Amino acid sequence: MVFALALTVLAAAALGVPHEEMLQDTLKSMLVAHGAVLATFLYCWQQRERMAPLQVHGLLLFPLLLMAYALGSMAWSHTFLGGVEAVRWFVFALLLAVGLQTFERDLVPKLAFGIQAGAVMASLWGMAQFWFDLGLFPQGPQPASTFVNRNFAAEFIVTALPCSAFLLARARRLPVALGHALALAFCVIFVLSSGTRSALVAMLVLGLLLPVAGWRFRDQWALRDWSRDQRWAVGGLLVAVLLVLGSVGSGNKEVISEHEANGRGLTPLTRGMTRLSSVAQRDEYTNRSFSIRFKMWKATGRLIAAHPLAGVGAGAWEVEVPLYQGDDTQLETDYYAHNEILQLIAEYGLVGWVALLGLLATLARVSWRTLRDRSEAAEREGPVRCLALLGLVALLLVSNAGFPWRLAGTGALFALYLAVLAASDLRLPPMRWSGARNWAWRPGWSVGGMAACTALLALTAYVSQQAAVAERSLVRAVKLALTISQSDKPDDPRWAPVKVEIVQLLERGVAINRHYRKITPMAGDELAHWGDWRHAVWVYESVAASRPHVLALTLNLARGYAQLGDMARAGYWLARSRQLQPGSPALASVEVVLLDKQGLYAEAAAKARAFFASGVRDPDLVNAAYAMAARAKDWPLAIEAMQERLRLPGDDPRRAAESWLRIGRIEGVERHDDERAMAAFRNAVAAAPDGEQAIVRGLVPQPYQGRL
Repeated sequence: MVFALALTVLAAAALGVPHEEMLQDTLKSMLVAHGAVLATFLYCWQQRERMAPLQVHGLLLFPLLLMAYALGSMAWSHTFLGGVEAVRWFVFALLLAVGLQTFERDLVPKLAFGIQAGAVMASLWGMAQFWFDLGLFPQGPQPASTFVNRNFAAEFIVTALPCSAFLLARARRLPVALGHALALAFCVIFVLSSGTRSALVAMLVLGLLLPVAGWRFRDQWALRDWSRDQRWAVGGLLVAVLLVLGSVGSGNKEVISEHEANGRGLTPLTRGMTRLSSVAQRDEYTNRSFSIRFKMWKATGRLIAAHPLAGVGAGAWEVEVPLYQGDDTQLETDYYAHNEILQLIAEYGLVGWVALLGLLATLARVSWRTLRDRSEAAEREGPVRCLALLGLVALLLVSNAGFPWRLAGTGALFALYLAVLAASDLRLPPMRWSGARNWAWRPGWSVGGMAACTALLALTAYVSQQAAVAERSLVRAVKLALTISQSDKPDDPRWAPVKVEIVQLLERGVAINRHYRKITPMAGDELAHWGDWRHAVWVYESVAASRPHVLALTLNLARGYAQLGDMARAGYWLARSRQLQPGSPALASVEVVLLDKQGLYAEAAAKARAFFASGVRDPDLVNAAYAMAARAKDWPLAIEAMQERLRLPGDDPRRAAESWLRIGRIEGVERHDDERAMAAFRNAVAAAPDGEQAIVRGLVPQPYQGRL
């Protein structure tokens, strides 16, 4: 079982999807779920010929309590997301329970070796991306190894670092010690290269705590018996690898581009130090990424205040949080709060408080006992307890700026570290309130357990297959839709068969999973882009059924039904949008479009001018006003719309050049005012991005080009 669990973590870290038709964490979730059920099956198989008692510890209450709440919240909150949370905590409980039964002290190094191997493999993939621009795994911010985001990879690897330190301190032979030292240094290099600040802070804290653990249990570590030459060899290798590899520059285009834009550093050492020092910069909390997290945390705080006892339901944070965001936000800032503690309390309410405080109290008591208990049994247990506690310290630190509990790899480490601690507790004299118990095993339980695990394996395989089909269908639909949108003529008849295929793929994916908020609306946006509002509305409605508070969705539905001529439904969705965010400037464009579609152009034009006069700055309003004014040949309003477009936030040279070109064409071609037309065309050329002035000149009408 220990081998199966170690192999599960290794595979989850080392393997990735080499194409875009499945998210990286979907594969990792499949691997962890199958590994947890298979390890449970092997435990039941082993127990069929022995009568070892079933061991129970109070830490098991943590996932079981949250799983019970998630199952209950399915009845009154979001059923699908509550079910997903229940499954997540069930898999967590399986990993914890099986580890509790099988993690004997002498077997923990095997588990640590599997975790270390996974971290090293992930680091190798990541550094190949950083140095050589390896593009094997599609992903977001790089270098992300086999993960979809570099933050996820760094969080896993820093949580696994104590395993390398543990194995290094236990190594007796020099070649083994050098191997573990190399693994530790390489993982550190990747964390530096990622630039993930929460992981860098966690690594810094580990660097302070590891010597404490080493000194406290100095009689238990093999490094106590190392010769001077062995210590110099291991220490020299660590320093040499960090200095040499840490000074090798990146060949990754994205990393180089980030450095040119923000000065983030091109080597692992400079990148790590630059990113860590940015924590002290004020701009980070007002204009950069931490400011975005603060917005999410504030919205989560308001959500908690509104639902302090029952919470909003397991997994329902992303459903309810749009109600607590500012009026300037049409989309969710993100799909997770980027703070596991806040999100747990927001979703689980009082149950979350109980589970969290119980966990922290248990960990505090275990830590105190580990430091203070000088008995012979406690001294023997000290190293494995330090391994688990340090891993949990790193995990809890990165949990304050991310969502590692919800990711397959780090979630599995969380459960396994708790299992190491719980199994160690059971080998020591029982503590008060530990919940440690031994239950007699019955032979019938083995047969029943294997039968249940066989059924669970079949169910896990089926769910995995359905998840793969749903993701593949939706991602293919989005990719095809983007291909059409990016072509010169999305309305070309040659795209007709592809558009039919897109709709078929969407129908297949949505039939399996109607709740895929992250991908499905992207296809709807492209359908709307080329005017297929009938199918776009269907896509938006399928998503809005489970995410009813997202203003962008309700506004798109109002626009879509207006385009289809169904003013009753358009009015319903506009009213729904007003209920969600009555002060949002995004409402303006839809109000103008609805009036125009009803044939009330004068009222629509007057309302657009009123919005402009009141200082409403909204791109959709500007575009809608220009489109209807150009159609009605209301050139003063069209020019006013372009002037408002020039005042939109953000310095976009292409947008400015295009706006001036439109103004110039209206002044010259429609209003025959050559002087104003020439002034506008000169402004267009001056506003063009560097190197694109010739392109903009070519877009100026022929009679004016020679006069520029």
